[in-house]
Amino acid sequence: MTAIHIVGAGGHGRVVYDVVQAVYPGRAVVWHDDAWETLSALAPVTKIEPVERLMNRSTPSDCFVAIGGASARMEMLEALSARGHTVVSVVHPSAVVSPFARIHPGSVVMAGAVVQTAVILERGGIVNTSASVDHDCHLGRGAHVAPGAHLAGTVTVGEQTWIGAGAVVREGTTIGARVMVGAGAVILRDVPDDVTIVGNPGRIVE
Repeated sequence: MTAIHIVGAGGHGRVVYDVVQAVYPGRAVVWHDDAWETLSALAPVTKIEPVERLMNRSTPSDCFVAIGGASARMEMLEALSARGHTVVSVVHPSAVVSPFARIHPGSVVMAGAVVQTAVILERGGIVNTSASVDHDCHLGRGAHVAPGAHLAGTVTVGEQTWIGAGAVVREGTTIGARVMVGAGAVILRDVPDDVTIVGNPGRIVE
């Protein structure tokens, strides 16, 4: 089996590595990060190369972009696809994912997460450790549901929006694009684009 190339060797990337190893035991991993000289000392990082080396590979490779920042993640994901690489999705074996959910390429579902029926997780999305996304939710490109956050049914989340750790979103709510939902926030009504919202009940802050 060919190696999988992980772009990003920080904390998020190392958790993605655990998912890859659980899904593909023993599969070789090549890391890529422009901070490679610093990150090479962090377990389990072994073989690590600059990102440019992956971009210039003539042989198409299986890749996963493990960059926490949504904008940078999506930019890298599209750049790799344009170079002919295959951007894969990975789902931890302990996650519960409905066979009727749609997990798009470049997305990850972490350990202990639950993704229910008819959920759409668009390209580059993250459902993090022990988070839950209930039926008929739609998460836009690059959206991130942080550890322990819970989305009730029929929630819509815009592209590159971050749902903070432990946040709760009421059923039927629409959250706009590029929103930052603070840790532990309780979202009871629709949220516009490009805002930060915190507290219980959630309120927009400057």
